[in-house]
Amino acid sequence: MAGLRERKKQRTRRALIEAALRLFDEKGYTDTTLAEIAAAAEVSTRTFFSYFAGKEDLVFHDMEERLERALALLESRRPGESVVALLMRLIDAAFEWTLQSGGLTFEEAGLRTRLIMAEPGLRARALLLLYDSQLKLAAALRQACPDELDEVEAAAAVGALFGAVKLAVMAQLGEDRSLGHMHGTARRAAELALDGLRALEARPGVRVHAERPGMAS
Repeated sequence: MAGLRERKKQRTRRALIEAALRLFDEKGYTDTTLAEIAAAAEVSTRTFFSYFAGKEDLVFHDMEERLERALALLESRRPGESVVALLMRLIDAAFEWTLQSGGLTFEEAGLRTRLIMAEPGLRARALLLLYDSQLKLAAALRQACPDELDEVEAAAAVGALFGAVKLAVMAQLGEDRSLGHMHGTARRAAELALDGLRALEARPGVRVHAERPGMAS
């Protein structure tokens, strides 16, 4: 259990995130200052910098931790677990992390997504984070499933899975949906994206790879 000092730090961090998202929604991202965020959270600007380097880092505050959790989950592949089952477990775990204490609420997550899409600088950083995280996840998936996937197949599986899930969830952000409904949407999108991988797993015998250019037929 976290000690008193750690719980206080977690509350302060949470207060800064809540204040920032509220102000971004009310005033806009560009027009909101760090001093205003700190004041709304009832801390000093100096304290703000003890938690975040700036507004961008605040917006993407949980990305590194979520990536680390995802990589750890892939590394903990269960005996006999199929590639599809492993990736579906990852999708389910991502929603469990959202519900854990300290995570963004459903409304806050939607607000952040809309904010990122509206701000060119945030979109650019999100794209860089997306590429970086997917490359690391593809490498981890390949390492977790060396007998089933090669580098191309692992990369394609990760790209198809997360592309489908993100786009399907974002398509419904403007609608009156619950987190449970969004989880169902993510699972449905994941199932569709992984159909090709299921077909690959169902092939009898040794894994079949696409021929490389120049190889004899």
